Amino acid sequence: MASGFASRRSRQALAFGLAASALLAAAPAFGTIDPAGAAHVLGEAKAICTRDAGAFWGHSLCGPMLLVDPVDRSVVANRTDGHGVLKRSGAVFTGTLPASVILANTSIEWSGLRWSEILWPVQGDADQRQVMLAHEMFHRIQPMLKMKLVEGDNRHLDTLEGRYLIQLEWRALAAALRAPTTAARRQAIADALLFRRERYRLFPGAATNENDLESNEGIAEYTGTRLGLATPQARIRYALHDLTAFVNAPSFVRSFAYATGPAYGLLLDLADPGWHRRFVPGQRLDRLLGHALHLTPTAFATLKAREAVYDDGTLRASEVKRDEARRVHLAELKTKLVDGPVLVLPLDHSSFQFNPQTLVPLGNLGTVYPTLRLDDDWGVLEVDGDARVDPRAKIATVSAASVDASDLHGHGWKLTLKPGWVVVPGTRKGDLVVKRGGNP
Repeated sequence: MASGFASRRSRQALAFGLAASALLAAAPAFGTIDPAGAAHVLGEAKAICTRDAGAFWGHSLCGPMLLVDPVDRSVVANRTDGHGVLKRSGAVFTGTLPASVILANTSIEWSGLRWSEILWPVQGDADQRQVMLAHEMFHRIQPMLKMKLVEGDNRHLDTLEGRYLIQLEWRALAAALRAPTTAARRQAIADALLFRRERYRLFPGAATNENDLESNEGIAEYTGTRLGLATPQARIRYALHDLTAFVNAPSFVRSFAYATGPAYGLLLDLADPGWHRRFVPGQRLDRLLGHALHLTPTAFATLKAREAVYDDGTLRASEVKRDEARRVHLAELKTKLVDGPVLVLPLDHSSFQFNPQTLVPLGNLGTVYPTLRLDDDWGVLEVDGDARVDPRAKIATVSAASVDASDLHGHGWKLTLKPGWVVVPGTRKGDLVVKRGGNP
């Protein structure tokens, strides 16, 4: 992923060969990262990119890779860095990542090189691990492909209709991947596109915003599935896994593209082999698939009938109940992070670490991050009890209830300031503001 922590890869597997174990048994441990396990993961990454040899996207996935323990920031890498911070230790290179570098499964610029960064321990079974490795290696080469690393504002996917329609789309895409005949696959794809068109009709701007994230994380996850796994059967199985893995996630806002990307990409492989070689950054996967199959848009008059194929009423009832609880929760968050006393932090040169499956859109007021590490010029904010980030106003807020200007912590957050920054009273009674120097 481009930013944040991946929480869906749930089981660790360290099934490396006896030869590799014997070769690395004498290598010294560094920090809490097992050097043999790290070397095995780096070897898996090399095998994936060597197998592709740059053929798929026209650029090799092989490149600098860091395995980083988020607790002590210790690093095991496949090469040294541009400034010699990492030192050879047996078959790998070790060191410590500076506090200024974001910790996430992502791509980063550090010490003169662009890296794929992977958090240790690398979790998941063999398929999950290899998909994740190829996914993150793709992020490293995205700029070479002129693909923007953008997110899109997909808050509509936290609404009743937005959530309902994307889950219908996921179910239709799964039916298409499982379809026993070409005709059945074609019908299921037409249904998926119908549900998507209805979502775009209800939410102006959704097409652009969803495409931003699909062009970033969606294509990365498709690449991970396509190049990380060696057989068509394994790829279909994994895409089906992705279409169900996020159903119980607290939010689809930042996670939906992990489900749709592999599904659309693999269905395009069937409909138009080699489509990726003609792909132009910014093109929509749904449109490419519809054009490849020469599908004419299904009449909206058939929408309810097609909904009934994928929902017996249970999904709609569940989403209505969830939406009622969501509205109550949003009111509580607004009271806590907007209307009540807050600590205001300016956003100038920010980097974020967060769980993408937990984000809560707060309308025009920004997004609530239940957990967050926020780094900026003023220092570090660590949150485990809600923070609001408003990119339009370029501020973040946390609750300042029962906090005064001498405190650097509150309920669910801790602030570490750099020298030259202070907390001073804000313009509203009870508010606090982080500023440079001592003047309000």
